[in-house]
Amino acid sequence: MPNPLASHSVHATISVIRPEQFDPGTAQTFGSLRLAAISPGQNVETGLWGGTFLVEPGARTGIHHHGEQETIVYVLEGSSYVRWGEHGENSATVHAGDFLHVPAWLPHQEINPSLDQPFRWIVVRSTSTPIVVNLPDDYWQSTTAAPSIES
Repeated sequence: MPNPLASHSVHATISVIRPEQFDPGTAQTFGSLRLAAISPGQNVETGLWGGTFLVEPGARTGIHHHGEQETIVYVLEGSSYVRWGEHGENSATVHAGDFLHVPAWLPHQEINPSLDQPFRWIVVRSTSTPIVVNLPDDYWQSTTAAPSIES
């Protein structure tokens, strides 16, 4: 019986991308910093995108979505308050060690409730192109009241 891995393993390679090689030239949202690690820009042939995401103490991102991409996040350090939905009516607080799944097309916003610690995520997206669609600041204007930040 032929080995189905044989034809692929001969030409495959493992890519190691070190922090000094991370690329800030990826799609960004106001109030945060995304650094691409695994992407075509790093000469990695993949159908995925991987990188880091940082929000400084007391900062919040703009409201945005990632188009057709699904996003999986691992909270590496700190805590983040996340709002999502048509009017920002849903929310959760995630802490270091938590995973988070963001479905495609879902408007959301990340808020750092800490005044002294940034939060940092490891992010993996379902396509290799980093899609970020930034929405107007008043996108959730019709929301009567923003939910309170919970721990």
